[in-house]
Amino acid sequence: MNPLVIILMGSRADLAHCQKIAEVCKGYHLETVLRIGSAHKTPEHVKQLLAKYEADPRPKVYITVAGRSNALSGFTDGAVDAPVIACPPMSESLGGTDVYSSLRMPSGIAPAVVLEPANAALLAAKILGLVNAQVREAVAKSRRRAADKILEDDRSIQ
Repeated sequence: MNPLVIILMGSRADLAHCQKIAEVCKGYHLETVLRIGSAHKTPEHVKQLLAKYEADPRPKVYITVAGRSNALSGFTDGAVDAPVIACPPMSESLGGTDVYSSLRMPSGIAPAVVLEPANAALLAAKILGLVNAQVREAVAKSRRRAADKILEDDRSIQ
């Protein structure tokens, strides 16, 4: 059973950010699905989406992408049993201060917050690697490539 990463964005404006996450997920052999739903503007739609994916028996992780007032991550985490990773896009107009809406959640609501799209995909892969050997090996290979690059860079300056 292939693990699934549901990438849920608050609006189409977040699509490029989400595509970066999905591309990295592919490298870890993770199936991804991209969806749009707003906790503020379309809460019933988001509930329906979450119910659909929660009914899927595959191991899964949700990655939520919403800026400004990130209710989507808390809303999602409160509605699902699977892990949720918030990966809010950096806002130029607010100078990044909107990230605070991702950091403080009510008690019992605990999405992880990862700001880099590639690292959000990596965390999803590490979580899903706990139940899938192919994903676990892809994470290990990625770690080895990163270490080899550092060692090669060190040798090159000697």
